[in-house]
Amino acid sequence: MADGLIKSDPKVLMGKPVIAGTRIPVELILEKLAAGETVEQIMQAYPRLTEEGIRAAVAFAAKAIRADVIYPVQEVAE
Repeated sequence: MADGLIKSDPKVLMGKPVIAGTRIPVELILEKLAAGETVEQIMQAYPRLTEEGIRAAVAFAAKAIRADVIYPVQEVAE
């Protein structure tokens, strides 16, 4: 992961992790990837975003979820 690409500042989006130099939160990138958007589509929609920034967001999320915390999964009614 490119160190320093993910920042958290209480003055920016209430401290949510964002791509450095932008107000683009990590969660937005993850949601778009999960919805099936490609890296290229995301970068097109957000010109200040780089592929390196997107990879840093994914790496940040992986590192965050690796913590020794149990996340209960709720079944969704179909």
